[in-house]
Amino acid sequence: MNMAQTPTPSVEQRPSALAEFWFYFSQNKGAVVGLSVFVLLIIVALLAPVFAPHAPDFQYRENFLTPPSWIEGGSSQFLLGTDAVGRDILSRLIYGARYSLFIGCVVVVIALSGGVVLGLVAGYCKGWVDTAIMRVMDIILAFPSLLLALVLVAVLGPGLLNAMIAIALVLQPHFVRLTRAAVLTEANRDYVMAAKVAGSGHLRLMFYTILPNCLAPLIVQATLSFSSAILDAAALGFLGMGAQPPTPEWGTMLAEAREFILRAWWVVTFPGLAILITVLAINLFGDGLRDALDPKLKRS
Repeated sequence: MNMAQTPTPSVEQRPSALAEFWFYFSQNKGAVVGLSVFVLLIIVALLAPVFAPHAPDFQYRENFLTPPSWIEGGSSQFLLGTDAVGRDILSRLIYGARYSLFIGCVVVVIALSGGVVLGLVAGYCKGWVDTAIMRVMDIILAFPSLLLALVLVAVLGPGLLNAMIAIALVLQPHFVRLTRAAVLTEANRDYVMAAKVAGSGHLRLMFYTILPNCLAPLIVQATLSFSSAILDAAALGFLGMGAQPPTPEWGTMLAEAREFILRAWWVVTFPGLAILITVLAINLFGDGLRDALDPKLKRS
């Protein structure tokens, strides 16, 4: 007897993790704009010799404080004008993007690496170890971030490298607290208990079992810390404690232009706009990451 075959219902294919991430990320139009500007910044930084019309440190002695090209007295040779010693502002801004990305990457790597390790140890070990680590972090957070960075740079000595180390130490408590909170949430879940029963050691439990499930908030925090690092480095450069002249770093450019604010507005305005646009783009990008990675914020 022939029996009618019941058709097997088709199983709806779940979208890949990357496709799901992009779906939720693209719902935030500001985040997409921020990502686009950030990618453009990376391209400009990597190809600075191609985009820059002049060498960033070359001085055109006959063109001191030349205004932008669209203003009377400007020159098409210098689209955004020149500074007090005749250097092309546009070229210095383009090369300054390299320093901004370099500062952000180094600071985030140092702060994230140290913060994750200390947060894992504090959340996993608990007890007096947790108390000791978190009280030190509380002491660091009690100081205004820029003031503490200034003190550290004063101890280490002015310079871009020391400024990055100081900023990383100032930002580290945020990663420690975030990692510790995530570890405390994950440590009592069933999959961690199963790994313990299976005989996993402490290091394997911390770095291979628990840590991968704590990465989403850390990625968002790293993105936002990237913009904070750029701002703090610019502030230290403006105060003369960060990158030193003639380095084309945006904060240092602002410091060199202080005495010409009233006479030549462009030497201050364009570096300030570069900092503003970059930080705003990264913050918008970070907001989009938060929306896409946090299950509570995902819309059905």
